[in-house]
Amino acid sequence: MSRLPGRNFFFQPGPTNIPDSVLAAMHRPSVDFNSPGFRTLQGNCHDRLKDIFRTRQHLVVHIANGHGAWESAMANTCAPGDHVLVPETGFFSTYWAKLCTAIGLDVETVPGDWQDGIDLERLAETLRQDQDGRLKAVCVVQNETSTGVTNDIAAVRAALDAAGHKALLLVDTISSLGSIDFRMDEWGVDVAVGGSQKGLMLPVGLSFTCVSERAMKSRRNGLIPHHYWSWEEYAPQQNRFIFPGTAPTQIFEAMAAALDIIEAEGFDNVLARHHRLASATRAAVTAWSANGGPQFFARRQDHRSNSVTAIQMPAGHDAEAFRNACANEGNLSLGGGLGPLNGKVFRIGHLGDLNEAMLFGALGVIEMQLRRQNIPHGPGGLQAAVEFLTHS
Repeated sequence: MSRLPGRNFFFQPGPTNIPDSVLAAMHRPSVDFNSPGFRTLQGNCHDRLKDIFRTRQHLVVHIANGHGAWESAMANTCAPGDHVLVPETGFFSTYWAKLCTAIGLDVETVPGDWQDGIDLERLAETLRQDQDGRLKAVCVVQNETSTGVTNDIAAVRAALDAAGHKALLLVDTISSLGSIDFRMDEWGVDVAVGGSQKGLMLPVGLSFTCVSERAMKSRRNGLIPHHYWSWEEYAPQQNRFIFPGTAPTQIFEAMAAALDIIEAEGFDNVLARHHRLASATRAAVTAWSANGGPQFFARRQDHRSNSVTAIQMPAGHDAEAFRNACANEGNLSLGGGLGPLNGKVFRIGHLGDLNEAMLFGALGVIEMQLRRQNIPHGPGGLQAAVEFLTHS
């Protein structure tokens, strides 16, 4: 693709836009990662990240993406042959289940419709029937990036408690951390995994694993063989954080800058901004959905994500062709459909470093392409977003 004038409007649901101050922080010279100054920076980042997870428990940072955090979570809490339960919610829940199988775990699923998210009744029944405590962990994706559906983690904890089940609750916060409310301690989450490249506005490269005291104590003989992923390798020693091997100093510098931005805005305000911009996006999609136009993939209004909206194209229209036209003719980068949704949906990522003007640009290009490609749709999506934000 030849370069188009102006800046690309990047609306992928991960990676996301990186603020200029964060990019600048990564250009600082290399430092000694064993120096007191870097140790202080690293510890400060750890403490501030815990505030985003809303926890005071343990935090482990690996050089990896979110898939690394998944493997860290499973390798440190389960033994070969353990049974784990993964409710089906979309592409990433099935991928997490595949990883569990690959490392020797026995995976059970709670079947679900990707458009609706977790089937809480079937989950509760599965837990009630497990009288002998066969299930060692329940692995839940809070926000399914592939579908634009957000799942109720507090309700999952309630189902575990109602069944009197002792399984660990493991939660993927990869596309919700920093953009959708998550409360690790309040909701009784045992392990929460996240990544640097979404709501935290950083490059791909770091994964985060928050660990409760209960999960830390679950380690026992016969665990899945691992070393790099071992939480013990990352445990603070002599009141300082450590990092096995060479620490990624530049990305920690960037993390400090990103956390400065979040704290300057105020974390509650960050979450409110994501909700506001997501609601404006939903106003536009509601308008477009008339006349047989594109539809929300997520059926339930109360489960539609504040970080990504997945939009299903009308029959006979290819979402990939539409997405490519937005990129080639409008300089707009949108997310595509994953797995069985390829060619059927496109995704608007509205998380991270984002404001109203940027969103209007993206919605305007989408509306233009709906018209250019003669795709059935209702008019006035951009105007609906403007009206919503005018009065919100």
